[in-house]
Amino acid sequence: MNQERHIEVAFETHSTQARKEYRMRLTATIDCIRFLLHQGLAFRRNDESSDSVNQGNFLQLLKFLSEHNETINKVVLKNAPGNSKLIAPQIQHDIVHVASGETTKAIINDLNDEFLSILIYESRDIAVKEQMAILLRYVNLKECVIERFLSIVHVSDTTSLSLKLAMEGLFSKYGLSISSLRGQGYDGESNMRGEFNGFKALILKENPSAYYVHCFAHQLQLALVAVEKNHSRVALLFNVVSNLSNIVGASCKRRDLLRETQYNKVIEAIQNGDIQSGTGLHQESSLQRSGDTRWSSHYVSLVSLITMLSSVIDVLDVIVEDGTNSEQKGQACALLALIQSFEFVFDLHLMKRLLALTNDLSQALQRKDQDIINAIGLVKISKQGLQEMRDSGWESLLIEVSSFCVKNDINVLKMDDKFVDKGRSRKNSQNVTNLHHYQVESFFTIVDMQLQELNNRFTETNSELLFCIACLNPKDSFAAFDKKKLIQLAQFYPYEFSKVQISILEDQLETYIFDMRSDNRFSKVQGIGDLSKTLVETRKNVLYPLVFLLVKLALILPVATASTRLRNRLRDTFLNDCLVTYIEREIFDSIDNEKIIQGYQNMKSRREQL
Repeated sequence: MNQERHIEVAFETHSTQARKEYRMRLTATIDCIRFLLHQGLAFRRNDESSDSVNQGNFLQLLKFLSEHNETINKVVLKNAPGNSKLIAPQIQHDIVHVASGETTKAIINDLNDEFLSILIYESRDIAVKEQMAILLRYVNLKECVIERFLSIVHVSDTTSLSLKLAMEGLFSKYGLSISSLRGQGYDGESNMRGEFNGFKALILKENPSAYYVHCFAHQLQLALVAVEKNHSRVALLFNVVSNLSNIVGASCKRRDLLRETQYNKVIEAIQNGDIQSGTGLHQESSLQRSGDTRWSSHYVSLVSLITMLSSVIDVLDVIVEDGTNSEQKGQACALLALIQSFEFVFDLHLMKRLLALTNDLSQALQRKDQDIINAIGLVKISKQGLQEMRDSGWESLLIEVSSFCVKNDINVLKMDDKFVDKGRSRKNSQNVTNLHHYQVESFFTIVDMQLQELNNRFTETNSELLFCIACLNPKDSFAAFDKKKLIQLAQFYPYEFSKVQISILEDQLETYIFDMRSDNRFSKVQGIGDLSKTLVETRKNVLYPLVFLLVKLALILPVATASTRLRNRLRDTFLNDCLVTYIEREIFDSIDNEKIIQGYQNMKSRREQL
């Protein structure tokens, strides 16, 4: 009789309010997960009970959000139904999985069935599991070169066939095709072991246009490593540097002593006028430890040791006197003798100079937006710098080493005296002067080894493919333009350029180069990437479609490789989902909550409905 209190009305009212509260609760959960993924923070801790004072980041963030929003506070945590709090780990994993899927879907949509290259890095993580990280490189609709993280895949073994099957499975999952590949880039270490060489060959059998360019950054690292492995003096230097980092940094007490000693020396030098003071100068530091996979860290390690050698000597003196055991005292005593020798100081400064010439190249080659033209130029500059160092760098190096030795009370050898090799018996010692040993057997030999390794490692830059691509460079009014080379470049891609299209391209190139050099809008264009954007902005890509296709193919070809850090023991799927949303957080941020909510609801049957 009273329709407003009818049971159907009551159920409907309750159902509508319950759905509204569920959506609010789910949205709050997603917002907290978004923040944690964006910052790369862990979700949980061991004790997540309601009375714990050390709950995980997710629960603490949700609690903070509820405390500052009265509306949310009414529907989450203690105020939520016991069977729908949405705080269980599996709920978090499901939401992250949906977010990852939507992020990857956005990447695939941005790819828009265009040509692409793959960049793959294979490594073993701290859980002793082989994993393969895959990135895509392509030119998007705005004609910008894009590199996107696609996935990290656990592989049972690293044979070429297993890796290819894993990649094919991933391509099939996202609707990609090997036929669309126009470039491959892998880490050099795996190529050395033969694991990726076979993989590269398998891809090329299916698609000959998927050209492979060895990772430039890794080639440089291999060239530097080869010098260390093939020259005993260089190997000894880095071994001593590593031992110094271990013994001086073995305890907080020693590190504090090193900082304090260095601080006092800097203050004394400023007071004596030996060095200048200023904002950002002479900041507190310690010995930098070099890493195995980042060769640029070796350069930083040598620079820090040169800066702090006097303080390191003082700390070693303290260890010799007050060491906790005879082994430590003996090791410190041996290191003192080594680092206070002219030979060590000479090798230290020589390798510092040598690595300085390649350090900028190493950093530049690891940039995500580096193209082949710049890479070739950087390698050439590095080689020229090494050759100039060999031709005219000896005198300045000797002056620098001698001055450093005098400053640190280290005996300076006379170059005309006979060289005495303490590592050899007198019977096997050579009758040479110090000048011959340090200039010819050390300086010239090490620099020549480095030059030879660079020439050997970067022979791919002399290949016809890269030289043809270099002809597209718009710098200096398209000075590198070569019609024959560009026709040859088109012939590298028979699937894109038929014989008829190549004939058309010949005529198109004539008009193209005349137009480019006549148009002031192209006079200041630098690099193939800028050329692509300017062609689109001026609608020239429509006038010269075949030339523009050459430009896109050149941009796709990778010159660097993917890299991943060692990870913890997350489940493979959850790890991949977290990496996708974190690395590609710019795309993840553009995905609205409604897509994630609908994806979460559709994954499986849920207790509550929207």
